[in-house]
Amino acid sequence: MQKNTLIKNTTIVTDGKSKIGDVLIADGIIQQIGNIKPEDHYTIIDGTNKHLLPGVIDGQVHFRDPGLTHKGDLYTESKAAIAGGTTSFIDMPNTVPNILTVELLEEKYTIAAEKSLANYSFFLGVNGDNIDEIAKIDTTKFIGVSDDGLYFTKKGNLLADNPETMEKLFSNCESIITIHSEKEQIVEANEEKYRAIYGDDVPVKFHPDIRSSEACYEASKRAISLAKKHGARLHILHLTTAAETDLFDNHLPLKDKKITTEVSVHHLWFDDEDCDRLGTLIKWNPAIKSKKDKDGLLKALLDDRIDLITTDHAPHVLEEKMKPYFQSMSGAPMVQHSLNCMLEFYHQGKISLEKIVEKMCHNPAILYRMTKRGFIREGYHADLTLVDLKDSFTVSKDNILYKCGWSPLEGTTFHSK
Repeated sequence: MQKNTLIKNTTIVTDGKSKIGDVLIADGIIQQIGNIKPEDHYTIIDGTNKHLLPGVIDGQVHFRDPGLTHKGDLYTESKAAIAGGTTSFIDMPNTVPNILTVELLEEKYTIAAEKSLANYSFFLGVNGDNIDEIAKIDTTKFIGVSDDGLYFTKKGNLLADNPETMEKLFSNCESIITIHSEKEQIVEANEEKYRAIYGDDVPVKFHPDIRSSEACYEASKRAISLAKKHGARLHILHLTTAAETDLFDNHLPLKDKKITTEVSVHHLWFDDEDCDRLGTLIKWNPAIKSKKDKDGLLKALLDDRIDLITTDHAPHVLEEKMKPYFQSMSGAPMVQHSLNCMLEFYHQGKISLEKIVEKMCHNPAILYRMTKRGFIREGYHADLTLVDLKDSFTVSKDNILYKCGWSPLEGTTFHSK
């Protein structure tokens, strides 16, 4: 006999609508949606006064496996993800070693099969060292290729800094190309400017000035121009500035777009005024920007110039974060609380539940062409999260599941669970 689970009397949020109903699941697949009569062998979950959402699909995480597992690994971070309603993720290639070959990519899938509690996929890394190999292979079998995080390995690994490398990639790659869009030449000039004033002890509040809006805008503008020239599928990761949102349009449905982008939840949640309070704990690349940028990003998310929400989840042990500015590692853990952050915006009247589901569940599945995920539909995988919009909790070390054991959101009270 099949193992059946029946979720009763819940508000189902999917496909732009919310309606009360029941969902029957068997062997991990949604069998029926409607008014369903329970049977004796069903496991019943009471969804009364709760909302059933598709599981969140996080299109950009750094779970640190292999090689950096003192920070996090595919077991601990996927566990934290599931606790926060994220059931699928795509992991970046800046592990040790960098995932720059098909063989290393296959090894990573083997590790994930043993350790991950959530659905997983991985980007193949691309930089100046392996571009010729990437240009020769059939990239359609990969979910995508990415340069993100590879700048930690050595300078010059960002595609946005290498128009010749981008030209070669855009003219040969059939899969989606996801890039970290900052112009390192501008960043380096800004670093030297602030070193001249402060030496190595630059206050962290200047991080948004060093990794500046100009550095982001100029890199994105050039990448989009080259992608359009070659008809490539370009996805710009973790957009941070209001100015950049004007480089994207909302005239086509997502499935027909070739140029797309996302916003990471921390760039909607924090702004540069939080630097005085949180310091290097919110040091990200690209940097947290101004309140005006934060508001502009939300506006572009709502009008569909921005297509998805991600976390760029990037755990570091606290000792690595609490160093002086130039030594502090960039990135922070967010995947356990990304849905909570967006639901808080819902409580504030800034975004609807249907829009949250569109940007966190539907659109990642559409963009990355995931089969039967991201929606609550009959025949689809039962990747689901049940939300109580009236149950509060406060983030503390006692309920953080990240291996690194901390969060920049500690002390924050969320009003959904």
